[in-house]
Amino acid sequence: MSASRIYIIGAGFAGRAIAREILDKGVIGRVVAFLDDDTQKIGTRIDDVPVLGPIDQVVSLVEKTPADEALIAIPSASREDLRRLHTTLRRADFARIRILPTVSQIVGDDAHFIQTRQIDPQDLLGRTPVNINLRVALSYLRGRRVLITGAGGSIGSELARQLLSGGAERLYLLGHGENSIYEIEAELRLLQEEGVGDTATIVPIIGDLTDSDYVWFLLRRLKADVIFHTAAYKHVPMMEANPVAAIQNNVFGTLNLIEAAEAVDTGRLVLISTDKAVRPSNIYGVSKNLAESLFLLRPAERDSIEDTPSGTVVRFGNVLGSRGSILPLFRRQIEKGGPVTITDATATRFFMTIPEAVSLVLQTAGVGTPGELFVLDMGEPINIRDLAEQMIRFFGFTPDADIPVQEIGLRPGEKLTETLFDSGEVPEDHPSERIVKVRRNPAERSAGPCSADQLQTLLHELRPVCFFDQSRPGEYRNRWRLREVLTPYYPDLLPYPGEPEY
Repeated sequence: MSASRIYIIGAGFAGRAIAREILDKGVIGRVVAFLDDDTQKIGTRIDDVPVLGPIDQVVSLVEKTPADEALIAIPSASREDLRRLHTTLRRADFARIRILPTVSQIVGDDAHFIQTRQIDPQDLLGRTPVNINLRVALSYLRGRRVLITGAGGSIGSELARQLLSGGAERLYLLGHGENSIYEIEAELRLLQEEGVGDTATIVPIIGDLTDSDYVWFLLRRLKADVIFHTAAYKHVPMMEANPVAAIQNNVFGTLNLIEAAEAVDTGRLVLISTDKAVRPSNIYGVSKNLAESLFLLRPAERDSIEDTPSGTVVRFGNVLGSRGSILPLFRRQIEKGGPVTITDATATRFFMTIPEAVSLVLQTAGVGTPGELFVLDMGEPINIRDLAEQMIRFFGFTPDADIPVQEIGLRPGEKLTETLFDSGEVPEDHPSERIVKVRRNPAERSAGPCSADQLQTLLHELRPVCFFDQSRPGEYRNRWRLREVLTPYYPDLLPYPGEPEY
């Protein structure tokens, strides 16, 4: 890392903490000034570094070199403030603009340079995240053993980052892909070395939830007190092309986890779900709808499914910037000069930043009880074309004039709009901001099994499609049979054009 000249935007606790760290290390760079709008701070010096302002007036007047960096250290800044700051700093020709995470990732006054990163479009899009006191919200995890399935994914890895400050005794990082687990483990260890978080023992684990023997063996050994189940195949068009894999992984992998968790008396089990589970039109949505059913049917109703325990479900919409999602795609398309492709100019989706979603999940898990469904308040849906145009402007271009926006039509299984609540689901007030508790009547659901008996029957019919059964060999990996089994329960499931039998 080059020892550059750094202007810190914000002379509050976070900016001061980072400035002291930069001074102590020396090799990171040199802080030449704080820029702030607080009239009581302007004109003062902090650790012999001048505080200049107001920001809009002085940022273009300070003497800069071509390598100078700006570091936004205002974790409580609103999205509107960040957009204004980004525009101002970009016009001032800073070589690099870095940002400190939102308040949701900062515990107390614990801010470190290692937590900063280059500013990204997702930092400027959507609404201002809710301010959550992580130290209080995570008190239920102190001294506990916490398992994250899918720990290398976008949600799983952010859970791990925030849990680092939760006082857990152990963090088990379970994933199927070794590279993603290696990366999050290395990141967490580096954060710990730099003073971020507590002294939790980090344990990386490679494994497959569809291997029931291994899952039972693993949970008996780990003795996890809390499990966050984020592991799932999630890409809608990819799962339309590989429907059996989606059901095998997302449904039977979940069932294996639930049964093993019951066997070892796991205290809390939390499923991360999606708005695509509501009236699903695609296989991914169906698989998550079934995963919700495995969690939410009451234990008393589920004697026929080996007394599988209930868990807590947290459902929300899309997250900005997750792997395989729309923002990374838009970014790649913009970097090559366009066009930026959208499915339909009228299509809308619910969006939330990953850190905010994870903070709310952690808070919900602390208050939720088995068998309860919670939905995160996602705000108003965002038009996809508007999102594409905002992305193009972030990179300094004009939509259509510089970078064309091209409409390509909906892909297999996709809807124009999504919804967060099914029929038979009534939102109720909840004391925590942006968390909605849901009162359910399974008999009124528009899709999916409505009882434990129906769920057991459906799983029985799906199993030989996902796992070889000598008595029914023709059903193994048979896509036509899969849709034949699912369609009576999921009337909105769209056909896959030209789908082969196997």
